[in-house]
Amino acid sequence: MSTFECRVSSVREKNVKSYGKMNMFDNYEETCWSSDVGTPQWVVIIYEKEHTLSSFKIEFQGGFVGKNCHVEAGNDRKELTIVESFYPKDKNGLQYFLLKNHVTAKIFKFVFNESTDFFGRIIIYNFLLYSKEKECPD
Repeated sequence: MSTFECRVSSVREKNVKSYGKMNMFDNYEETCWSSDVGTPQWVVIIYEKEHTLSSFKIEFQGGFVGKNCHVEAGNDRKELTIVESFYPKDKNGLQYFLLKNHVTAKIFKFVFNESTDFFGRIIIYNFLLYSKEKECPD
């Protein structure tokens, strides 16, 4: 099992219990991460060891979906490089994003520069990362 740390740009009303970052990974359909207002919003996944990211899935709440998004990666938080842009649809349900090139790094940052919500909020129910071989974080 891979050990990872997650950081987010903000949490709605600082209510970590109801809207905290780990809700994206708990496999419960009724829990979510909800950001506070403002842009950009982001999610950072930090692994102890390097991982190869080939694709990812995000389940947004329609109306609170990221726009003008990209993935950054690297092994140092201060020196992340933009890897690829991605374009979610404004809808409920799991959306799949395949990277053109697999990326190996310890740190992956998913940036939502804008939101379909007027106030810039992002709501994510599930966030799954995949390597060539298997899903990560596992």
